[in-house]
Amino acid sequence: MEIKTNDYSVTYNPETITVSFQGSLRLGGSEEYTPIVDLLNEAAKNEPEIVTLDLKELEFLNSSGISMLSKFVINIRKKKTSSITVKGSNAIPWQGKSLKNLQRLMPTLILELE
Repeated sequence: MEIKTNDYSVTYNPETITVSFQGSLRLGGSEEYTPIVDLLNEAAKNEPEIVTLDLKELEFLNSSGISMLSKFVINIRKKKTSSITVKGSNAIPWQGKSLKNLQRLMPTLILELE
């Protein structure tokens, strides 16, 4: 599954249960993030052991996008059947601070910053 525009792409690989984000996500509010939420929920649907979010190539994520990711992490935490690995990049300034906040929401979340 893939969502692709001129500004960003979000791709789900069912073999590795990885959702990869690239580009800049500057969508206007939760309604515009619905297709991405649906893709994330598809990745978690069968309650895999680990869902991987690869954000290494996501240059920008606005507050609505951070809220979307936070809600996804909380929903996975509530189910208690899956864990999340988030891959990020130290070269992208927003990721260090914002992705650490996801660990506060789900202490078992594994954060890998390169």
